[in-house]
Amino acid sequence: MSLPPVPSLEAPPRPWRLPSLLLSLLLLSAAVGSVVLVAVAAFAFVPLLLGALLVAGWILALLLLGWAGLEALAAVERWLETDPRFHR
Repeated sequence: MSLPPVPSLEAPPRPWRLPSLLLSLLLLSAAVGSVVLVAVAAFAFVPLLLGALLVAGWILALLLLGWAGLEALAAVERWLETDPRFHR
């Protein structure tokens, strides 16, 4: 029974050769670019979030207005039923 081959500690060959300074600048610019893209995407969602909150506020206001209207109609109905001026 033979042992499995020991993996080599050498780095795998790269398909392209870039100087270390150029590679570090490339990686740095990629990192800065990704941070900028995330920030721009976050700022793009702010108007969408505000719009969604505005729509939710309008829906809540309409529901409360409808509820208040129904309560007012019920109060008018009770008043009409109990006021003697309307029982002639």
